[in-house]
Amino acid sequence: MQRTTFMHRVTLALACAFCFVSASPAADAAKPVWDLAALSVPPATFPSETIKSSTPEIRALFFEGRPFHGKPTRVFAWMGVPRGEPGQKFPGMVLVHGGGGTAFESWVKLWVDRGYAAIAMDTCGALPKPDAAPRPRHEFSGPPGWGGFDQIDQAAEDQWTYHAVADAVLAHSLLRAQPEVYADRIGLTGISWGGYLTCIIAGVDSRLRFAVPVYGCGFYRDTVFAAPVNQSGTDGGNRWMEWWDPSNYLPRAKMPMLWVNGSNDFAYWFPAMQKSYRIIPAENRTLAVRLRMPHGHGPAGESPKEIAVFADSILRGGKPLPRVVSQQIQDRQVTVAFESTVPVVKAELNFTSDTTSPWPDRPWTAIPATLQGNVATATLPAEAKLYYMNLFDDRDCAVSSEHAER
Repeated sequence: MQRTTFMHRVTLALACAFCFVSASPAADAAKPVWDLAALSVPPATFPSETIKSSTPEIRALFFEGRPFHGKPTRVFAWMGVPRGEPGQKFPGMVLVHGGGGTAFESWVKLWVDRGYAAIAMDTCGALPKPDAAPRPRHEFSGPPGWGGFDQIDQAAEDQWTYHAVADAVLAHSLLRAQPEVYADRIGLTGISWGGYLTCIIAGVDSRLRFAVPVYGCGFYRDTVFAAPVNQSGTDGGNRWMEWWDPSNYLPRAKMPMLWVNGSNDFAYWFPAMQKSYRIIPAENRTLAVRLRMPHGHGPAGESPKEIAVFADSILRGGKPLPRVVSQQIQDRQVTVAFESTVPVVKAELNFTSDTTSPWPDRPWTAIPATLQGNVATATLPAEAKLYYMNLFDDRDCAVSSEHAER
């Protein structure tokens, strides 16, 4: 995504988020309930007759989703398993796309090439036609995405978030049922709206070993999506927040989570992200917040080095990312203590003096910090109002402290 003005980015976000229809939630509507026992049963699959992969390790398929308005649904997915010796097994990844996206074969291949089985599903009832706008829907589609703000008056089980979460859990069940996959060694990552879904899925599907939301988080009234939440009316907006905001599900997430974002993300801002990651225990959260990280699918959201290292450390016994132990400031001296099994070779203090511009447009500056043992220190400039520290290990992975206000 190219850099644009804040208001233009907001317009783009809202355009892909919803086509608004004012509605009041049904008085007798029931809260959403995902039945993990039912969703843990591997879904029936159906071959794709027209969409095929040119990569032998990857196949296109449909799997059975949840009913939509009483009718059966199917979900398109790419699923890949690396080639191996007879009886060899692999860890796995569930991949959840974001707004404007679909099931990406290239994303599955990225993980297959790393030695992981992987599955990516389309959460919006569409087919992965790369040049189609909008992408064509098929006869067994569930609700369209993203956000479902215009669906809030419908039964929970007929709304987009319900189906998208269920689809990802079913995809996990299908992947773990493959004989070449370690059923107890599967992780999850999602981009943007997929990161939003990842935060909910982490609280719904306790079988997952870890979760990595990229950009996405909860507390939607503190993000660029506050407008569509609020424009659905007081009752509708409150209902959406109660039913579909990740803040209601993150307290149930018990697995390690890596939060990947940029300092100037157009959609998911520091306050919402901080409120979200603080819900889970400190020992289960790692932050990787790079300065001006671009927002998008492809290399931007799929390929940060921290995600692969995090996955390897949990599923393959690889060396973990550094871990921030403490952060404090005294007389403008910022001190961050950390633990690491690999060398931390650089530290930077990132700060901004702007507390009034929209979050995406605030200028951030990085200054070197001093490393001494497992401690990084830097003097905060007098004009700085917000700051955080980034630690870089010898794999060029970044780990961040929490942002703080002075």
